[in-house]
Amino acid sequence: MMLKKLLVLFTGLSLLGACQSQNDGSSQPVAEEFDPLEEKVIYGTDNRMDLYEVTSSLQRRLADSTVALIKTSSIQTSATTSRISAQTFRQSYNLCSSEKFGEQENAAFCSGSLVAPDVIATAGHCVRSLRDCGETKFVFGYAVKTKGVQPRDVANSEIYSCKQIIHTEVLASGSDFALIRLDRAVANHVPLATRKQGSVKVGDPLVVIGHPVGLPTKIAAGAKVRSTQASQHFVANLDTYGGNSGSAVFNSKTGVIEGILVRGDNDFVYQGSCTVSNRCKDTECRGEDVTRITRILPYL
Repeated sequence: MMLKKLLVLFTGLSLLGACQSQNDGSSQPVAEEFDPLEEKVIYGTDNRMDLYEVTSSLQRRLADSTVALIKTSSIQTSATTSRISAQTFRQSYNLCSSEKFGEQENAAFCSGSLVAPDVIATAGHCVRSLRDCGETKFVFGYAVKTKGVQPRDVANSEIYSCKQIIHTEVLASGSDFALIRLDRAVANHVPLATRKQGSVKVGDPLVVIGHPVGLPTKIAAGAKVRSTQASQHFVANLDTYGGNSGSAVFNSKTGVIEGILVRGDNDFVYQGSCTVSNRCKDTECRGEDVTRITRILPYL
């Protein structure tokens, strides 16, 4: 497992700071110390797409039931809508001009998905404590739905708070997940189907939906399962970054959640005085670790 090498450049980011809170009252103890800044990478072709670019009705339906985890301090609430504020991806990461999505804003620090009418599944290192819980909003529809239009204004009806940490678990090389009960049942979004038994197989096709480096929703298909040797997680060549932590990883044929994205390789490398995405061939680098979704079933 590799730590993010560019951490020293970005210590002021809310994306990273959000992962550094201490366990101070979680309903479940953290099972083992784990550094959440274990990041992700681009494998082969960069398959990330904005919502407006996606033509698959299945992928659009799945995206509709995913959420951005955004710090309460980044949201200004008025009577019916809220304004989400953040720097651009380029500003936050000293990004080279060749990189995609540089002018988009990146307010999220983790990702999640709706798995019951009032329950969100995410990575355990995203919400470790009651303090984390209270400082986080769960926002549906944080996506670029029209080219060039940033999702700064969100209806208050699409923003939910944390009522309870049902369970949070973080193992350094194993399970990493949390189940969060929201302050109310979710309206207008359908809970996603999860695998109930059995296991993924090497070569199974995958799509991941979440918020890489905190950006509005990105859908990245074209990935496959690389290894299923570990009992609590599998490994895949998913195009993901920090901020994708907690993203649902779906079987791209059936739409069933196979797991929760939690760990991977380094996000960025230097190119002169700016940074670019770390890239590997589909079969190279360490791969991305995905907690098996069956790990959450005893707590649902």
